[in-house]
Amino acid sequence: MNINLVPGFNPGPYPSAGNNTYLITGREPTLIDTATGDPRHLDALTGARSPAALARVLVTHGHTDHATGCTALAARWPTAEFAKIPWPDRDGRYDVRWRTLRRNDRVVAGDSKLRVVHTPGHAPDHACFFEDDTRTLFCGDLIVSGSTVVIPGGRGGDLKAYLASLQHVLALKPRRVLPAHGPEISHPAEQIQHYLEHRRRREDQVIASLREGCTSPETIVGLVYVGLSEQLVEPAAHSVLAHLIKLRDEGQAREVDGEWTLT
Repeated sequence: MNINLVPGFNPGPYPSAGNNTYLITGREPTLIDTATGDPRHLDALTGARSPAALARVLVTHGHTDHATGCTALAARWPTAEFAKIPWPDRDGRYDVRWRTLRRNDRVVAGDSKLRVVHTPGHAPDHACFFEDDTRTLFCGDLIVSGSTVVIPGGRGGDLKAYLASLQHVLALKPRRVLPAHGPEISHPAEQIQHYLEHRRRREDQVIASLREGCTSPETIVGLVYVGLSEQLVEPAAHSVLAHLIKLRDEGQAREVDGEWTLT
């Protein structure tokens, strides 16, 4: 595959340079993720693409920084196809006609085919795209080099599903992993094992906080995340809530009138 990394020019509120989008050139030029429609992104795509028009856009999931740019892309390339795994609560926000993707579908991208790998957890519609011959994985927000991924409990995040998705991708044994944020992941198996261990440790910390009398995600964040910057408190609280929901579903915790306790 001929892969061109095209930055989205959309730095976010968290420490991030913005999205990576990936243009795969060839017979059917294909873009993975849309960013947010910044004109500089569209111009960069125009400069990087092959002579043929953009054939399709594959969206890893429906969060705004990955899907909002579809409207601007459709205006510039009106014949392009837009495809993703459905998220009915979100998909109607974007003014394009979606092609529905399902687990294990194969989609032409450039001169190759990508396999759809459904990896819910960060979002219910989250998908990775895997090229079997080179074992290249476009991983969206499943993995980020040098950081962890927010699991937005109560906003479509599901920690149990996320852990299962990590195990699924680990079994694929990808050689090259291209994330939606940050640099290429050079040792994906090590990174995934680190993520799994991190979540195990965090769960132990959440349980210990409940034992000490913390009853809300916010109070648990104050105990567990020492020295956290103000702008990261809210996403940390979402991840703590995801842990609490997992513990509740496993029968280890309960929530009554907004207060969490161990069972």
